[in-house]
Parts: sequence; C-alpha cells; structure tokens
Amino acid sequence: MSSAESLERLEVALSPQERFEEYLQSRGQRQTKPRKFLVETIFAQHAHFDADELIEKLPRKGEPDYVSSATVYRSLREFVDAGLLNSFQLDGRTVYELDYGYPPHDHLYCTRCRKLIEFRSEPLLETRDSIAAEHGFRVTGHRLIVQGVCRECAGTRRKKRKQDLV
Repeated sequence: MSSAESLERLEVALSPQERFEEYLQSRGQRQTKPRKFLVETIFAQHAHFDADELIEKLPRKGEPDYVSSATVYRSLREFVDAGLLNSFQLDGRTVYELDYGYPPHDHLYCTRCRKLIEFRSEPLLETRDSIAAEHGFRVTGHRLIVQGVCRECAGTRRKKRKQDLV
C-alpha cells in the first residue's frame, strides 16, 4: 500500500531512533537490535503498510537482520504507543503510517487499487474547529479517510460481467 504523494517531513529534535530509545527508557526497557533495525527500515521511506507487507520486505530466517513475525507485530504496537506510527483500520486490516516528524493529514482511498493519497486542507481544519467550537468541544485530533476511485482506476473501463447486466 503506497502513497502517490508524500508529505514534507517536519523538523524534530530527535531522530525516530532517539525518540524510541527515550520511550523505552521511560518504561525501563532496552533497545534491541531487531527493534533498531525495524525503526531504520520503516523510516527509510514514507509509505503506508500493514504488518504482512513489512514482513515481506524484511530478511528471511537465516539471513542477517532477520526479525521474527512476533517481534514485528509487538514492535509495531510499541511504535504506535511511542508516537512514531499511526495505525488505522482499512478493509479489515491494520494499516500503519509514519507519525513522528510528519504533519497531521487526511487520506483519499481508492477502493479499486487500494492506493492511499495523503492531503492537507486548511479549509477542512477550519470547518472542523468551527463545528467543534459550536459544540464546546476541544479537538485533540481527527482522522478522515475519503473512499472512492482514483484517477488511474477511473480511467480504466471495467469489463461488464453477464451477472451485472441482470
């Protein structure tokens, strides 16, 4: 699962690795080689992914830097808790995206090819804040995923099946 457009990185005081080490220290845990490798791998590119997609990209058992599936799943939860990643449900799967060092944003989701397109909208934020103020509501965040069909998929004609013509 990838993004056609990626957001500009924000300047942050700590690297993702340093931020995670700070998180672990606050919980009396230590950094391990597999966790360190996972942070490096995930933050090497800006992409949306699920655990299985990440595991597919990692070295296989017996290869250098191998990380077990159990460690991947456990580490992803820790990365979310540490504020490095966001997670959300999409088509029955947990999808992850980089959070630390990136601005808040929303998504367009193509239901055909499963592409996620990131976008930021000041008018949307103004509307959100205006509605929240009307209701005396303090906003701490939001997630918007607009579902539809992307330009590429809309341009390709789907072959009609006989059963669709009934």
